[in-house]
Amino acid sequence: NHGPLGPEVLYSGRGAPATHGLGLLEAVDEALIVSRADPEDADGDGISGRVNWVWDPVAKKRALGRFGWKANVVSLYQQVAGAAVADMGITTSVYPTQNCLPAQSACLSAPDGGVPELDDVRLAKLVLYSRSLAVPARRNVNEPIVRKGELLFLDSGCGGCHLPNWETSSEALMPELAGQNIHAYTDLLLHDMGQGLADGRPDFEASGREWRTPPLWGIGLIHRVNFHEFFLHDGRARGLMEAILWHGGEAEFSRDIVRAMPSEDREALLAFLNSL
Repeated sequence: NHGPLGPEVLYSGRGAPATHGLGLLEAVDEALIVSRADPEDADGDGISGRVNWVWDPVAKKRALGRFGWKANVVSLYQQVAGAAVADMGITTSVYPTQNCLPAQSACLSAPDGGVPELDDVRLAKLVLYSRSLAVPARRNVNEPIVRKGELLFLDSGCGGCHLPNWETSSEALMPELAGQNIHAYTDLLLHDMGQGLADGRPDFEASGREWRTPPLWGIGLIHRVNFHEFFLHDGRARGLMEAILWHGGEAEFSRDIVRAMPSEDREALLAFLNSL
């Protein structure tokens, strides 16, 4: 009962991101992420990763965003609470009201399960579960084609944004996640990915052309887990190679290197990605 959408409404499709390893990404020190940013491309490598500074509804302050397609979520606590209300209509102390617009009278008058519907104890348990989901082990890492593909990945400049290595903070919220060397293949920063992938929808400091580098760990198991191979923020890419070829903007140089590869090199690159 909200009526037709106005011309000022912005919308953009979204696929559900993977949920493994999020606790480890949350455990990376904020200062380390900021140190990897290069918004003015001072080193001249064509890559200008930026931090998305967003509002943290839990701590009630401006903070670094690290989750979501545009890095618009600060913590797993916020992410879980946000998913509860936005995806399932379940309120929490973080988001105590339903996601209803003023004109949606039926939504506003619908019965609820109390305020909040999910208390802080249960919310904390959901966060603990999300924080604890492990990263799947790599496969076939010693096969020659996989090792060749890894070299091609790095030589093509893909590792400039999909950074292979991080170390988690010694002060992580879970001691089990502290001081670990992780291989997430992301810099957790925003990058201009070109007009082809632009959705024209800003999100805090992220422009309509910018996206957070998605982690690649576990990407080789997408088909086994989800029974599909749709990639990118809206699932438009029908496979890893198509996802690569959609890259533009800061990634255009690397994309063109991959495009010019002979078929055997492309197969090696895909073998490496499927080993993650």
